[in-house]
Amino acid sequence: MNLGLSPTPPVASHPSETLLEFPDNRLLIDLCGANDRHLARIEEALGIHILRRGNQLAVVGGPEAQAEAAQLLRGLYARLEQGRPVSLAEIEAALRMGIEEGGDSSPAAQLEMFAGGNYELRTRKKSVEPRTDAQKAYVRALFEHELAFGIGPAGTGKTYLAVAVGVTMLIGGHVDRIVLSRPAVEAGERLGFLPGDMKDKVDPYMQPLYDALNDFLPGKQMQKLIEEKRIEIAPLAFMRGRTLANSFVVLDEAQNATTMQMKMFLTRLGEGSRMVITGDRTQIDLPRGMGSGLVDAEKILDGVKGISFSYFTARDVVRHPLVARIIEAYDAEDAAALARGETEEPRGSHVPRRPKRDDA
Repeated sequence: MNLGLSPTPPVASHPSETLLEFPDNRLLIDLCGANDRHLARIEEALGIHILRRGNQLAVVGGPEAQAEAAQLLRGLYARLEQGRPVSLAEIEAALRMGIEEGGDSSPAAQLEMFAGGNYELRTRKKSVEPRTDAQKAYVRALFEHELAFGIGPAGTGKTYLAVAVGVTMLIGGHVDRIVLSRPAVEAGERLGFLPGDMKDKVDPYMQPLYDALNDFLPGKQMQKLIEEKRIEIAPLAFMRGRTLANSFVVLDEAQNATTMQMKMFLTRLGEGSRMVITGDRTQIDLPRGMGSGLVDAEKILDGVKGISFSYFTARDVVRHPLVARIIEAYDAEDAAALARGETEEPRGSHVPRRPKRDDA
């Protein structure tokens, strides 16, 4: 008799079937998801079938796929036992970590990847945790370094995690304010003159930063903090001449900062502050021929003590799974075009000498 709260080990009830038993029916419902959508996603990814039989799940398919699905389901169930939610985003992250070539796919490794520990960021509205190895290294770098770069494609959580760390530090009293900035550069469009006062004109460019804050702070509290200047959201051009002390500072979309703007921003760092620079070298919206400050900063600051560089790939995308496939398709096309000699090397294609830095 199984008196514990953990699922029993897989029992081979049929040569082509692995049977898993889950004692807590409420957790099993969360594991399966609404209308079994979580199970459907696992079936699609691994090419297996999962059948519900009371408090049991039967996994049908090839031996290797069965073992992988069983391991994945046990890891997700253990996460639920710890009181932590399972959504499609967690399913996608678990699938990527389990399938990744060369990775440790043992149950212990899976559970370690899901362990919150020091990487769980508790804000006023929700708890946030990194879902991939690269995200965990990035969050660690944000706590350990006064200046950190997060570079990679869209949807990898660079800005989201940086804002979450900033809110956590502000709530914990480690900094006095949060300063969020972006270059006010149009993404390949000509918007013309925008109506309203200065705030009305720049807010559309800053909206992604407001969206991130809204996820972590209640509306009234966020508004009060903005009114008290404990949270500032401003275009990069407004940073000149300032010294940002005891602050958590984030520069988002840094690939659209010029070299001079980047140098200006980096030298704003004051006592007791931490600074995070995030960007995607493949989405530079600066006029043709104008160098990206992010690309130059990588080359110039590589190896400087106290500065960390964290890099992300399509495997770290935490938005819709289709986003990762879109990024991979574009990367493949760029590589093929370069191989055919049809295009020049894309702007912002600087390859760092080291994929990650964790200098003290």
